[in-house]
Amino acid sequence: MSFLQPSGTIIDLGVNIDHVATLRNARGTKYPDPIRAALLAEQAGADCITLHLREDRRHIKDADVIALAPRLITRMNLEAAVTQEMIDFACKIKPADVCLVPEKRTEVTTEGGLDVAGNYNAVERAVKQLQAEGIRVSLFIDAEEAQMDATAAIGAPVIELHTGRYADTEGAEQAAELERIHRGVLYGVGKGLKVNAGHGLHYTNVQAIAAIAEIAELNIGHAIVAHSVFVGWENAVREMKAIMVSTRIGARK
Repeated sequence: MSFLQPSGTIIDLGVNIDHVATLRNARGTKYPDPIRAALLAEQAGADCITLHLREDRRHIKDADVIALAPRLITRMNLEAAVTQEMIDFACKIKPADVCLVPEKRTEVTTEGGLDVAGNYNAVERAVKQLQAEGIRVSLFIDAEEAQMDATAAIGAPVIELHTGRYADTEGAEQAAELERIHRGVLYGVGKGLKVNAGHGLHYTNVQAIAAIAEIAELNIGHAIVAHSVFVGWENAVREMKAIMVSTRIGARK
């Protein structure tokens, strides 16, 4: 919830703490502590805390998720692959949200959206198992109608649109990708889905995405962690939230 409009959400910021854990793991130390980062992010205005428990545990560890779950005052958005191990783990932790994502061991970061239509049965089983535990499920997908149709048919109430291609392009190509995302947002809302977005967003490209009125939440991590090296963690969170909120307010005028 924005402090500028406490009676209603303008746009939510989910702060991803994965790369705080990346820094910790690089030297095998206990610092920087991703749990502390999550709690400070909440104080600085984060509306939820996002973290990805990858199969190779390259950053977030099982112990991080277990330790953080009871301490959050906002909500946990746990990103996980569609594997039985991850779904069972999520059902034990019972975060408010689980975002199902594609995952490959060889990738540096998530590449593209989940192919819900092509893996319908497996995704449906995962969604139903999570929902049986009272967990809200979102699917991280590309802005493609077929993927949104499959998501709605499965019964997942939330999608997170992949903004990576938008973030990696410039000029006319970026404008075309932005328009594709915007069309996808409107299509998703028309299907009755809550629409979030994220991936590759930073302090100078988030504005155009935040201006799309129908987007409920943006999940951002690497850029905030990187910027915090120069301005401090809480300031980095506050700056991102301020950019998002001011952009949304300006877009309404």
